[in-house]
Amino acid sequence: MSIVGRHLLGLDGMGAEEIQFLLDSADSFREIAEREIKKVPTLRGKTVVSLFFESSTRTRTSFEIAAKRLSADFVSVNASASSVSKGESLLDTARNIAAMSPDALVVRHSRAGAPHFLARHVGCPVINAGDGAHEHPTQALLDLLTIRKEKGRIAGLKVAIVGDILHSRVTRSNLYALRTLGAEVRLVGPPTLVPRQLASWGDLHHNLEEGIRDADVVMMLRLQRERQGANFLPSLDEYSRYFCLTSAALDAAKPDAVVLHPGPINRGVEISSDVADSNRSAILDQVANGVAVRMATLYLLAGRVRDTEQRQTA
Repeated sequence: MSIVGRHLLGLDGMGAEEIQFLLDSADSFREIAEREIKKVPTLRGKTVVSLFFESSTRTRTSFEIAAKRLSADFVSVNASASSVSKGESLLDTARNIAAMSPDALVVRHSRAGAPHFLARHVGCPVINAGDGAHEHPTQALLDLLTIRKEKGRIAGLKVAIVGDILHSRVTRSNLYALRTLGAEVRLVGPPTLVPRQLASWGDLHHNLEEGIRDADVVMMLRLQRERQGANFLPSLDEYSRYFCLTSAALDAAKPDAVVLHPGPINRGVEISSDVADSNRSAILDQVANGVAVRMATLYLLAGRVRDTEQRQTA
């Protein structure tokens, strides 16, 4: 099995068979959430460390629940309260954590490429939980798992991704995977956030209803205000006027179109409450599928280390 080597750093360059294997593995973990006792001994004795240099609730909590359902110990390091705030370098921090012999390191960082850098310098598997505006592979995998569950397939679907395309690591990871699996991708948003230079990524649209017309999947994005700086938008009111997904706007998509959002959602800005809470929304299913995806990722990486050690000592 060649899927992610020793790490999961991104989906760029990953083949269709490898992505499908990850999705199938995640699918097999979904039923654990339906049990009365939501725990299996698969990674008992293993330790997963999360090292987050950006704030996160959903992703960090999802990884923690995933690790604990596999019976692994989970240690969360808040970078703002760690030695990093005292001037320690990223590499020194990671080496000190690696010296404690964790079995997997989950990293989120504001700089693109930070998890790749760490993967070259630490001895345990590294999982990218989001690096700058580069990639967010487990988010894309949970999106794909949700789409496959809702639609039964990914190949041939029309997927419209709407919002802050320019700054979105979620978009990049989804683009790589969706196109590899045979979906048609459209990118929708204002010209400042979907510039013409991105035409090689997919069909560009600057009108919401045009962009989502006859779409099977409409994926809304959070505005990345922390990465935008100034002058990308006149105001949030202006953005919501033209790009907030309302029930009226959603009528342009297929009648059975499914709506996704990686969260956190800004109601009334990117998506209206009546759409977010409708039966066409799969936002909460994404959250549930995220735990399954992260369980599969931890199992395939930390579990593989265990298998390798057992073979070496046999």
